[in-house]
Amino acid sequence: MMDKNAKIYVAGHKGMVGSAIVRALNKEGYNNIITRTHSELNLIRQDDVEAFFEEEKPEIVVLAAAKVGGIVANESALADFMYDNMMLEMNVIHAAWKNNCKKLLFLGSSCIYPRLAPQPMPESCLLTGELEKTNEAYALAKISGLKYCEFLNRQYGTDYISVMPTNLYGPNDNYHPTHSHVLPALIRRFHEAKEAGLESVTCWGDGTPLREFLYVDDLADLCVFLLNNYSGNETVNAGTGKELTIKELTEIVARVVGYKGKIEWDPTKPNGTPRKLLDVSKAKALGWTYKTELEDGIRLAYEDFLNNPMRAER
Repeated sequence: MMDKNAKIYVAGHKGMVGSAIVRALNKEGYNNIITRTHSELNLIRQDDVEAFFEEEKPEIVVLAAAKVGGIVANESALADFMYDNMMLEMNVIHAAWKNNCKKLLFLGSSCIYPRLAPQPMPESCLLTGELEKTNEAYALAKISGLKYCEFLNRQYGTDYISVMPTNLYGPNDNYHPTHSHVLPALIRRFHEAKEAGLESVTCWGDGTPLREFLYVDDLADLCVFLLNNYSGNETVNAGTGKELTIKELTEIVARVVGYKGKIEWDPTKPNGTPRKLLDVSKAKALGWTYKTELEDGIRLAYEDFLNNPMRAER
Protein backbone atom coordinates (compact mmCIF):
# COMPACT_ATOMS: atom_id res chain seq x y z
CA MET A 1 0.00 0.00 0.00
CA MET A 2 1.18 3.53 -0.77
CA ASP A 3 1.92 5.77 2.19
CA LYS A 4 -0.73 8.50 2.40
CA ASN A 5 2.07 11.07 2.62
CA ALA A 6 4.05 9.72 -0.35
CA LYS A 7 5.10 12.38 -2.84
CA ILE A 8 3.21 11.55 -6.03
CA TYR A 9 3.94 13.16 -9.39
CA VAL A 10 1.04 13.06 -11.85
CA ALA A 11 2.30 13.91 -15.34
CA GLY A 12 -0.49 15.29 -17.52
CA HIS A 13 -2.68 16.47 -14.65
CA LYS A 14 -4.51 19.00 -16.86
CA GLY A 15 -5.79 16.33 -19.24
CA MET A 16 -8.89 14.21 -18.90
CA VAL A 17 -7.08 11.18 -17.49
CA GLY A 18 -4.57 13.02 -15.34
CA SER A 19 -7.17 15.27 -13.73
CA ALA A 20 -9.34 12.24 -12.96
CA ILE A 21 -6.38 10.50 -11.30
CA VAL A 22 -5.69 13.57 -9.16
CA ARG A 23 -9.37 13.54 -8.09
CA ALA A 24 -9.16 9.84 -7.24
CA LEU A 25 -5.95 10.25 -5.25
CA ASN A 26 -7.37 13.16 -3.29
CA LYS A 27 -10.54 11.18 -2.60
CA GLU A 28 -8.42 8.38 -1.10
CA GLY A 29 -6.48 10.81 1.11
CA TYR A 30 -3.31 11.23 -0.97
CA ASN A 31 -2.65 14.96 -0.80
CA ASN A 32 1.10 15.23 -1.38
CA ILE A 33 0.67 15.50 -5.15
CA ILE A 34 3.04 17.47 -7.34
CA THR A 35 2.19 18.66 -10.83
CA ARG A 36 3.60 20.80 -13.61
CA THR A 37 1.84 22.36 -16.58
CA HIS A 38 3.30 22.01 -20.06
CA SER A 39 4.55 25.60 -19.90
CA GLU A 40 6.31 24.85 -16.61
CA LEU A 41 7.85 21.56 -17.73
CA ASN A 42 8.11 20.34 -21.32
CA LEU A 43 8.38 16.57 -20.96
CA ILE A 44 9.90 16.23 -24.42
CA ARG A 45 13.05 18.02 -23.20
CA GLN A 46 15.23 15.45 -21.47
CA ASP A 47 17.40 17.93 -19.53
CA ASP A 48 14.33 19.68 -18.11
CA VAL A 49 12.74 16.41 -17.04
CA GLU A 50 15.91 15.18 -15.36
CA ALA A 51 16.35 18.48 -13.52
CA PHE A 52 12.75 18.32 -12.28
CA PHE A 53 13.15 14.77 -10.95
CA GLU A 54 16.46 15.56 -9.27
CA GLU A 55 14.86 18.52 -7.50
CA GLU A 56 11.49 17.01 -6.53
CA LYS A 57 12.40 13.34 -6.00
CA PRO A 58 8.86 11.95 -6.31
CA GLU A 59 8.30 8.53 -4.75
CA ILE A 60 5.40 7.59 -7.03
CA VAL A 61 4.91 8.57 -10.68
CA VAL A 62 1.73 8.38 -12.74
CA LEU A 63 2.47 8.95 -16.42
CA ALA A 64 -0.81 10.20 -17.89
CA ALA A 65 0.73 12.80 -20.21
CA ALA A 66 0.42 12.09 -23.93
CA LYS A 67 -0.21 13.65 -27.32
CA VAL A 68 -3.66 12.27 -28.17
CA GLY A 69 -6.35 12.61 -30.83
CA GLY A 70 -8.85 10.81 -33.03
CA ILE A 71 -8.48 9.30 -36.51
CA VAL A 72 -7.98 12.64 -38.30
CA ALA A 73 -5.35 13.87 -35.85
CA ASN A 74 -3.45 10.57 -35.92
CA GLU A 75 -3.45 10.19 -39.70
CA SER A 76 -2.42 13.78 -40.37
CA ALA A 77 0.47 13.89 -37.88
CA LEU A 78 1.96 10.40 -37.73
CA ALA A 79 5.52 11.57 -37.13
CA ASP A 80 4.49 14.07 -34.45
CA PHE A 81 2.44 11.49 -32.58
CA MET A 82 5.29 9.01 -32.58
CA TYR A 83 8.09 11.44 -31.68
CA ASP A 84 6.28 13.41 -28.99
CA ASN A 85 4.93 10.35 -27.22
CA MET A 86 8.14 8.34 -27.45
CA MET A 87 10.24 11.20 -26.13
CA LEU A 88 8.06 12.18 -23.19
CA GLU A 89 7.57 8.55 -22.13
CA MET A 90 11.24 7.69 -22.23
CA ASN A 91 12.26 10.90 -20.49
CA VAL A 92 9.84 10.47 -17.59
CA ILE A 93 10.34 6.72 -17.10
CA HIS A 94 14.12 7.00 -17.34
CA ALA A 95 14.27 9.94 -14.93
CA ALA A 96 12.03 8.04 -12.49
CA TRP A 97 14.44 5.10 -12.59
CA LYS A 98 17.52 7.31 -12.18
CA ASN A 99 15.97 8.95 -9.13
CA ASN A 100 14.85 5.72 -7.46
CA CYS A 101 11.10 6.20 -7.69
CA LYS A 102 9.38 3.41 -5.75
CA LYS A 103 6.55 2.88 -8.20
CA LEU A 104 5.46 4.11 -11.62
CA LEU A 105 2.18 3.63 -13.44
CA PHE A 106 2.24 4.03 -17.21
CA LEU A 107 -0.99 4.67 -19.09
CA GLY A 108 -1.28 3.27 -22.59
CA SER A 109 -4.18 2.60 -24.95
CA SER A 110 -6.05 -0.41 -26.28
CA CYS A 111 -4.84 0.54 -29.78
CA ILE A 112 -1.58 -1.25 -28.90
CA TYR A 113 -3.27 -4.54 -29.72
CA PRO A 114 -3.39 -6.02 -33.24
CA ARG A 115 -6.07 -4.76 -35.61
CA LEU A 116 -7.54 -8.25 -35.95
CA ALA A 117 -6.81 -9.50 -32.43
CA PRO A 118 -9.02 -12.18 -30.88
CA GLN A 119 -12.07 -10.65 -29.20
CA PRO A 120 -12.21 -9.80 -26.39
CA MET A 121 -8.51 -8.87 -26.45
CA PRO A 122 -6.41 -10.37 -23.64
CA GLU A 123 -3.21 -8.70 -22.48
CA SER A 124 -1.28 -11.65 -23.94
CA CYS A 125 -2.19 -10.77 -27.56
CA LEU A 126 0.24 -7.84 -27.57
CA LEU A 127 2.64 -7.97 -30.58
CA THR A 128 0.92 -10.98 -32.15
CA GLY A 129 -0.31 -9.20 -35.29
CA GLU A 130 -0.41 -6.07 -37.43
CA LEU A 131 -1.54 -2.78 -35.88
CA GLU A 132 -4.40 -0.58 -37.11
CA LYS A 133 -2.80 1.77 -39.66
CA THR A 134 -4.81 4.87 -38.69
CA ASN A 135 -3.15 5.04 -35.25
CA GLU A 136 -0.04 2.94 -35.77
CA ALA A 137 2.37 5.71 -34.75
CA TYR A 138 0.62 6.32 -31.44
CA ALA A 139 0.36 2.58 -30.76
CA LEU A 140 4.07 2.00 -31.41
CA ALA A 141 4.97 4.76 -28.98
CA LYS A 142 2.71 3.30 -26.29
CA ILE A 143 4.10 -0.19 -26.83
CA SER A 144 7.61 1.20 -26.38
CA GLY A 145 6.63 2.85 -23.10
CA LEU A 146 5.12 -0.24 -21.55
CA LYS A 147 8.00 -2.41 -22.79
CA TYR A 148 10.55 -0.02 -21.28
CA CYS A 149 8.74 -0.36 -17.94
CA GLU A 150 8.87 -4.15 -18.31
CA PHE A 151 12.56 -4.16 -19.22
CA LEU A 152 13.47 -1.93 -16.26
CA ASN A 153 11.63 -4.34 -13.98
CA ARG A 154 13.49 -7.31 -15.44
CA GLN A 155 16.92 -5.70 -15.48
CA TYR A 156 16.84 -3.54 -12.36
CA GLY A 157 14.03 -4.88 -10.20
CA THR A 158 11.85 -1.75 -10.41
CA ASP A 159 8.12 -1.81 -9.68
CA TYR A 160 6.75 -0.15 -12.83
CA ILE A 161 3.31 -1.18 -14.05
CA SER A 162 1.15 -0.31 -17.03
CA VAL A 163 -2.58 0.02 -17.66
CA MET A 164 -4.25 -0.20 -21.08
CA PRO A 165 -7.61 1.58 -21.08
CA THR A 166 -10.29 1.21 -23.69
CA ASN A 167 -11.93 4.31 -25.23
CA LEU A 168 -12.29 6.91 -22.49
CA TYR A 169 -14.68 9.80 -21.99
CA GLY A 170 -15.84 12.13 -19.24
CA PRO A 171 -15.04 15.44 -17.52
CA ASN A 172 -12.27 17.53 -19.07
CA ASP A 173 -12.44 15.72 -22.42
CA ASN A 174 -11.30 17.28 -25.69
CA TYR A 175 -14.19 18.42 -27.92
CA HIS A 176 -12.14 19.82 -30.79
CA PRO A 177 -14.08 19.54 -34.09
CA THR A 178 -11.38 17.51 -35.88
CA HIS A 179 -8.87 16.33 -33.24
CA SER A 180 -11.19 14.71 -30.70
CA HIS A 181 -12.20 11.08 -30.24
CA VAL A 182 -15.52 9.70 -31.38
CA LEU A 183 -17.67 10.14 -28.27
CA PRO A 184 -16.79 13.78 -27.45
CA ALA A 185 -16.94 14.59 -31.16
CA LEU A 186 -20.49 13.26 -31.26
CA ILE A 187 -21.47 15.24 -28.17
CA ARG A 188 -20.28 18.44 -29.80
CA ARG A 189 -21.78 17.63 -33.20
CA PHE A 190 -25.24 16.79 -31.88
CA HIS A 191 -25.24 19.75 -29.50
CA GLU A 192 -24.38 22.18 -32.29
CA ALA A 193 -26.94 20.56 -34.59
CA LYS A 194 -29.61 20.94 -31.92
CA GLU A 195 -28.67 24.58 -31.33
CA ALA A 196 -28.73 25.31 -35.07
CA GLY A 197 -31.97 23.40 -35.68
CA LEU A 198 -30.38 21.13 -38.30
CA GLU A 199 -32.61 18.46 -39.79
CA SER A 200 -29.81 15.90 -40.09
CA VAL A 201 -26.30 15.05 -38.87
CA THR A 202 -23.83 13.06 -40.98
CA CYS A 203 -21.46 10.75 -39.13
CA TRP A 204 -18.29 9.08 -40.41
CA GLY A 205 -18.23 5.52 -41.73
CA ASP A 206 -21.18 3.15 -41.80
CA GLY A 207 -21.84 2.84 -38.08
CA THR A 208 -20.98 -0.87 -37.85
CA PRO A 209 -17.67 -0.86 -35.89
CA LEU A 210 -17.99 -2.14 -32.33
CA ARG A 211 -16.51 -0.11 -29.50
CA GLU A 212 -16.18 -0.21 -25.73
CA PHE A 213 -16.22 2.93 -23.56
CA LEU A 214 -15.03 3.53 -19.99
CA TYR A 215 -15.86 6.57 -17.87
CA VAL A 216 -12.58 8.26 -16.97
CA ASP A 217 -13.24 8.39 -13.22
CA ASP A 218 -13.64 4.61 -13.26
CA LEU A 219 -10.21 4.34 -14.91
CA ALA A 220 -8.74 6.65 -12.26
CA ASP A 221 -10.22 4.44 -9.54
CA LEU A 222 -8.53 1.43 -11.14
CA CYS A 223 -5.18 3.24 -11.34
CA VAL A 224 -5.17 4.01 -7.61
CA PHE A 225 -6.28 0.43 -6.93
CA LEU A 226 -3.39 -0.98 -9.00
CA LEU A 227 -0.83 1.31 -7.42
CA ASN A 228 -1.78 -0.26 -4.12
CA ASN A 229 -2.45 -3.84 -5.18
CA TYR A 230 -0.53 -4.84 -8.31
CA SER A 231 3.03 -5.48 -9.38
CA GLY A 232 3.98 -7.27 -12.58
CA ASN A 233 5.45 -7.02 -16.06
CA GLU A 234 2.23 -7.69 -17.95
CA THR A 235 -0.09 -4.76 -18.53
CA VAL A 236 -3.64 -4.66 -17.12
CA ASN A 237 -6.61 -3.95 -19.38
CA ALA A 238 -9.07 -1.30 -18.20
CA GLY A 239 -12.58 -1.51 -19.59
CA THR A 240 -16.16 -2.57 -19.02
CA GLY A 241 -16.20 -5.79 -21.03
CA LYS A 242 -19.24 -4.41 -22.90
CA GLU A 243 -19.44 -3.15 -26.47
CA LEU A 244 -21.91 -1.49 -28.83
CA THR A 245 -21.90 -0.34 -32.44
CA ILE A 246 -21.02 3.23 -33.34
CA LYS A 247 -24.57 3.52 -34.67
CA GLU A 248 -25.95 2.57 -31.26
CA LEU A 249 -23.56 5.03 -29.63
CA THR A 250 -24.73 7.91 -31.85
CA GLU A 251 -28.33 7.15 -30.93
CA ILE A 252 -27.52 7.31 -27.20
CA VAL A 253 -25.58 10.56 -27.57
CA ALA A 254 -28.37 12.13 -29.64
CA ARG A 255 -30.90 11.11 -26.99
CA VAL A 256 -28.82 12.50 -24.12
CA VAL A 257 -28.15 15.77 -25.96
CA GLY A 258 -31.78 16.06 -27.03
CA TYR A 259 -31.20 16.10 -30.79
CA LYS A 260 -34.35 14.99 -32.66
CA GLY A 261 -33.15 15.12 -36.28
CA LYS A 262 -32.05 12.39 -38.66
CA ILE A 263 -28.68 10.58 -38.38
CA GLU A 264 -27.01 9.85 -41.72
CA TRP A 265 -23.76 8.05 -42.56
CA ASP A 266 -20.85 8.74 -44.92
CA PRO A 267 -19.30 5.36 -45.86
CA THR A 268 -16.52 7.10 -47.81
CA LYS A 269 -14.96 8.05 -44.44
CA PRO A 270 -12.88 5.49 -42.49
CA ASN A 271 -14.40 3.19 -39.92
CA GLY A 272 -11.18 2.39 -38.11
CA THR A 273 -10.70 -0.99 -36.42
CA PRO A 274 -13.80 -3.18 -36.93
CA ARG A 275 -13.96 -4.32 -33.31
CA LYS A 276 -12.03 -3.42 -30.18
CA LEU A 277 -13.21 -5.08 -26.97
CA LEU A 278 -10.88 -5.67 -24.05
CA ASP A 279 -10.73 -8.83 -21.98
CA VAL A 280 -11.04 -7.39 -18.47
CA SER A 281 -10.93 -10.69 -16.59
CA LYS A 282 -7.50 -9.87 -15.15
CA ALA A 283 -8.70 -6.63 -13.50
CA LYS A 284 -11.76 -8.47 -12.18
CA ALA A 285 -9.58 -11.23 -10.75
CA LEU A 286 -7.54 -8.59 -8.95
CA GLY A 287 -10.77 -7.30 -7.39
CA TRP A 288 -11.79 -4.33 -9.55
CA THR A 289 -14.77 -3.63 -11.79
CA TYR A 290 -16.23 -0.52 -13.41
CA LYS A 291 -19.10 1.44 -11.81
CA THR A 292 -20.51 3.89 -14.40
CA GLU A 293 -22.91 2.68 -17.09
CA LEU A 294 -22.50 4.29 -20.52
CA GLU A 295 -25.63 6.43 -20.75
CA ASP A 296 -25.13 7.72 -17.20
CA GLY A 297 -21.54 8.60 -18.03
CA ILE A 298 -22.52 10.37 -21.25
CA ARG A 299 -24.98 12.49 -19.28
CA LEU A 300 -22.19 13.50 -16.90
CA ALA A 301 -19.88 14.24 -19.84
CA TYR A 302 -22.52 16.39 -21.54
CA GLU A 303 -23.05 18.34 -18.32
CA ASP A 304 -19.32 18.99 -18.22
CA PHE A 305 -19.40 20.14 -21.86
CA LEU A 306 -22.26 22.56 -21.14
CA ASN A 307 -20.65 23.91 -17.97
CA ASN A 308 -17.26 24.48 -19.63
CA PRO A 309 -17.84 26.09 -23.04
CA MET A 310 -14.11 26.66 -23.59
CA ARG A 311 -13.70 22.86 -23.84
CA ALA A 312 -15.11 23.08 -27.37
CA GLU A 313 -12.31 25.40 -28.47
CA ARG A 314 -9.51 22.93 -27.70
